[in-house]
Amino acid sequence: MGEPLPTSRPEVWAGVECTVNRVGDRYFDQLARTGHDRRPGDVDRLAGLGINAVRYPVLWERHPDPVDWAWAGGRLDRLRDLGVRPVVGLVHHGSGPPDTSLVDPAFPGRLAAFAAQVAGRFPWVDAYTPVNEPLTTARFGGLYGHWYPHGRDDRTFVRCLLTQCRAVALAMAAVRRVNPRAALVQTDDLGEVYAAPALAGQARFENDRRWLTWDLLCGRVDRRHPLWRWLRDVGTPEAGLLWFRDHPCPPDLIGVNHYVTSDRYLDDRLEYYPPGLHGGNGRETYVDTEAVRVLPDGPAGPAGLLRQAWERYRLPLAVTEAHLGCTPDEQVRWLWHVWRAACSARAAGADVRAVTAWAAFGAYDWDSLVTREAGSYEPGLFDVRSDPPRPTPLAGLVRDLAAGRRPDHPALAGPGWWRRPERLLVPAPGPARRPLALV
Repeated sequence: MGEPLPTSRPEVWAGVECTVNRVGDRYFDQLARTGHDRRPGDVDRLAGLGINAVRYPVLWERHPDPVDWAWAGGRLDRLRDLGVRPVVGLVHHGSGPPDTSLVDPAFPGRLAAFAAQVAGRFPWVDAYTPVNEPLTTARFGGLYGHWYPHGRDDRTFVRCLLTQCRAVALAMAAVRRVNPRAALVQTDDLGEVYAAPALAGQARFENDRRWLTWDLLCGRVDRRHPLWRWLRDVGTPEAGLLWFRDHPCPPDLIGVNHYVTSDRYLDDRLEYYPPGLHGGNGRETYVDTEAVRVLPDGPAGPAGLLRQAWERYRLPLAVTEAHLGCTPDEQVRWLWHVWRAACSARAAGADVRAVTAWAAFGAYDWDSLVTREAGSYEPGLFDVRSDPPRPTPLAGLVRDLAAGRRPDHPALAGPGWWRRPERLLVPAPGPARRPLALV
C-alpha cells in the first residue's frame, strides 16, 4: 500500500447475493435468508456507499405469472432516483419455476418471455445478466449433481450449459426489442486449472472448457473449436452448437467472477490427501484442490485472468464478484487485492471497467455449496445479524474506493492469508503444467 489510487480507475459496483437454487424439490433463497427481501431501506444503504452500479435481482423464480411488480418496482425505481445503475439479473444459479429445468427445451423461450415483461415494466434499465454463471451452474447441476436436475455426466452438463446460453441470447433479443441499447453483462467464473505433468491433458481440457459460456455467445464454437469433437461425442447435436454461430450474442461486458478457491490444482500425489478427496476422469486418479494451497508462488490470480480474457475477446471487462468468506481483516485484504489486480490489468491495456464487491448483505451456506440449511453465514458489506444491518470494514473500503480515496485500514499493512507461507497444505510439487488456452 502507499501509492495513490490511479486517476483512471475502474468503477466500484456492489452486488446482492441472490441465489435461488433448487435441491430436489426444495428451493434455497438467499434474499429471504438474509432478510434483504423484507428491507426496502437496503437500497439506500447501498447507494450511501457511493457506488456506481449494483448487480440487482429481478428473479424469474420469485415472480410467478401474473407478475406483481411491487417489490421490484419499489427497489429499482429507488435505485434510479438515487443515481445507482442497476444491472438486472433474471436467473442466479437457478433452474426456473418448478415446472421447468435446465434441460427443458422450453426454458430459453420462457425466460425470454419473462425478460420481455421486465423490460416492458422497466424500459429505462440498460444492463442485464439474464443468467448468472451458466457454466458454473451447469457444472453444479449437470456434472456434479449438487443442484437440480442433479446430473452427473458430461451430456447433462452440456445440455444445461446450452439451455442457459440460448436463454441468454433469446432474453437479450426480447429486452432489446424494448430497449435496443440494453447491454449484456455476462458473468462466469474463470478459474484457471494447474496440474502435475501427468495430468496436463486434463488441465488443458478444463482450461478450454472454462471459456465455453463466452465462446458460445460470441459465436466461436464451430468445427474448429478445440472442444468441438468432445461436444459432439457427448451427444450434442451439431445444429444445437451451430445455432450460436448463426445467432451470436456477444457480451457488451464480460464479467469475471473470481474467488480465492477458483483456481484449481490437479494433484496425482494421492498419499497427501484423505481418500474422500480422491477422484478422477475415468483414466487417471487425482485430487482436485485449491491451487493457492499447493503452488508456492500461487496462481496467476485475478490480474492474470483479466489479461487472459482481454487477449482472447478484446471486449470490455469487469470483476463482477469479489468476495471472501473469512475474517473482516482478510475480507478487506481480498477486495483490495482484487481492486489492485484490476488496476494492474487496466494499466497494462485491458479495458477493465469495474470491480464488484459481492454479497453486499452476506450469504448463507456457501461452504456447503447451498446444498443444506446449516445457518453458516458470511457477512459482506453489511452484517444482517444486526437490526438494522451493520456496516462492516468492507463497507468502509468500498466507500473509500468509490470516492477515490486511498484506503488506510490497518489490515492492509500485511499480506492476505493467500500470500502467507502457512497457506500451503502439502509439499511443493514439481513444475506445474499450465497449458495455454486457445486464444
